[in-house]
Amino acid sequence: MKIAAVCGSFHKDKITRMLEFAKDEAETLNCEISEIIWVPGSMEVPLALERILPRDDIDAAIALGIIERGQTQHGLVMGQSVTKAIIDLQIKHNKPIGLGIIGPGAEPEHIEPRLESHARASVSAVTKMFE
Repeated sequence: MKIAAVCGSFHKDKITRMLEFAKDEAETLNCEISEIIWVPGSMEVPLALERILPRDDIDAAIALGIIERGQTQHGLVMGQSVTKAIIDLQIKHNKPIGLGIIGPGAEPEHIEPRLESHARASVSAVTKMFE
């Protein structure tokens, strides 16, 4: 199985670590992250997914990002919009997308403990859709 990883670079140091966890999980599950696409942040993830999912050499995708809690409702609105777009893209392209986006509303102390679990779960979820 070939998986594309779409990664938000707004928190690049943390997302780079998530990507390494995702690659390790893919190897454990006998699949491959064959394409890595960096976008500015979580809001741009759906557009990158829309561009990559039609390819025949991509079986599934994962979305890695972080949406922190802010002082306004911006993160909540963005998180809901991104999640809905990702769900719609799965249905449109009939390909699973693992949601490895931490948040919305993530506080700094909540991010670090979730990096590995969210990354690994995003890969595991797409592989289970092929069982």
